[in-house]
Amino acid sequence: MTKAMPKLVKPTLDKDLDKVSYVEEATNLVSRGYAPFGMGLIFLVVAMIFAGASVMDRPGALIVIAAASIAAYMAMNIGANDVTNNVGAAVGARALTMGSALVLAAVFEIAGAVIAGGDVVSTISEGILDPSSAPDPTVFSWAMMAALLAAALWINFATWVNAPVSTTHSIVGGVMGAGLAALGVNAVQWDVMAGITLSWILSPLLGGALAIVFLAFIKEFIIYREDKIAAARRWVPVLNGTMVGAFCAYLTMKGAGQIIVIGTPTALLTGLVVGLAVWLASIPFIRLQSTGLENRNQSLRKLFRLPLIFSAALLSFAHGANDVANAIGPLTAIVNATQMDHVDAVATAPFWVTIIGAFGISAGLLLFGPRLIRLVGSQITKLNPMRAYCVALSAAVTVILAAGLGLPVSTTHIAVGAVFGVGFFREWYTRNSKRRIAYMQMKAEAWEIEDSGEHNPDEVGRRYLVRRSHFMTIVGAWVITVPASAGLAALLYWAMFQLFV
Repeated sequence: MTKAMPKLVKPTLDKDLDKVSYVEEATNLVSRGYAPFGMGLIFLVVAMIFAGASVMDRPGALIVIAAASIAAYMAMNIGANDVTNNVGAAVGARALTMGSALVLAAVFEIAGAVIAGGDVVSTISEGILDPSSAPDPTVFSWAMMAALLAAALWINFATWVNAPVSTTHSIVGGVMGAGLAALGVNAVQWDVMAGITLSWILSPLLGGALAIVFLAFIKEFIIYREDKIAAARRWVPVLNGTMVGAFCAYLTMKGAGQIIVIGTPTALLTGLVVGLAVWLASIPFIRLQSTGLENRNQSLRKLFRLPLIFSAALLSFAHGANDVANAIGPLTAIVNATQMDHVDAVATAPFWVTIIGAFGISAGLLLFGPRLIRLVGSQITKLNPMRAYCVALSAAVTVILAAGLGLPVSTTHIAVGAVFGVGFFREWYTRNSKRRIAYMQMKAEAWEIEDSGEHNPDEVGRRYLVRRSHFMTIVGAWVITVPASAGLAALLYWAMFQLFV
């Protein structure tokens, strides 16, 4: 009689191995959430080592190294919160994947910060403090450290609660609060603060209004036309020329203006020439790209994807050139105060300071940026390439208009205001546009289907295309940004003064 083959499977061992695999899987899942914090901590240590290698043989080295770590922390928070506005619309419209958006933004942020962001830095953060009011450079240095830390902590908290805030307003509030605590009321230049307060209101309104104008134009002259492709061939090149011209004018002032003095008229003329060239070049390109496309909205989205990617890159470059000063400006002031024994309103940032700011912004974006990218891109209102294009175009045009008028505006407020403007306009347009209602009726008749009735005010009125909860959270965070960072900076300066001075 043949013996049965022995069983090779050991149930007890298999169960134990399954338990081990489950534990390993759970451990990997949990540790994944801590990995960004660990990598962020490593970056702070590297920034301190880098700063130490640059200033160890100079006076005040310990204070500068400590300030460098805080500036690196501030830069990471700028990347996690502020940079998301540059690529959020493109990700929400699915013109870019999350990974490609992070890489694109990181590269162009570093390029903008290194090429155009470190030559001249307003170290007293937009002129909030009067340098002559600082009796002692040491006191001034501690005030700047308190301002940096307070702004970074506030931005960190805002990112945690999913509220995109202005990093410029955060550092302004920090400098104001620390200045009040260290130097008194007379040290603060209140006329500048009045202009910044005005920008709280103007930035989102300007951004939202222009986004509404551009979206209304696209709907009226492209989307709700009988021949969409023919309309797109006529108007998309014009929109592309407008966008590139606006970016060129802005980057001319922010980038080349760092090296040579360029006035607003010259920058606008440069933007106009480049815009006309792009318009003419886009005509054959759009015609070729639209060949064979069906006469429907899905086809139109393809024509806006490439310009949307281009705008995300330019916005990131411009942001790196402009907002890196929010992290390295106070650090530059501390370097001057401790090593040169004087305080300057405007100073040249050392190259190592610019490097910390540039790579800190990109590190913060890569490690902590996806949360707010998703919020801006898809959770406030639904974006497609046309709507996202309006957000990017609005941001570019608003910034150049504000620069020409001398208004201190926030790029964050502009971009988020444009997203809200697009959403609220869609709600209004869906209910009230006669062209849209006629188009939907014509479409229903062409397909011989019953009219959907979505133009019924009672039916459409129940549709909200903007999440009101996000609106209230973000607006609330905007309102309290300066007071919150100012109060925290004053408290931190008092604690630092008691412990170290």
